[in-house]
Amino acid sequence: QVDLVESGGGLVQAGGSLNLACQASGSILSVPGMGWYRQAPGKQRELVAEIQYDATYADSVKGRFAISMDIARNTVYLQMNSLKPEDTAVYYCKADVRTRSAVWTITTYWGQGTQVTVSS
Repeated sequence: QVDLVESGGGLVQAGGSLNLACQASGSILSVPGMGWYRQAPGKQRELVAEIQYDATYADSVKGRFAISMDIARNTVYLQMNSLKPEDTAVYYCKADVRTRSAVWTITTYWGQGTQVTVSS
């Protein structure tokens, strides 16, 4: 079993910053990749950023957000700067996990989501 624990969401004014964190724990051999997705009201869930060997970003957040991963702690961070009201959404952590019970496969796990609200 793998658990994802997210933190760092909240309410900020436009132009402010937040730092999201998500740690994967459980019967983990490795976490080859982690990422952040978000879902705004009335919209589909979309990629924000992912990191494996390198990082990828949605065009809408390039230059403002930075994703990083602490491999030793199985933790992914999302530093969000210059936040805009359009960034308001529930942010979901995603982890691609290689578990001890299924060493030859990678399973994707999702966090419960953390609310990010940016006021104007």
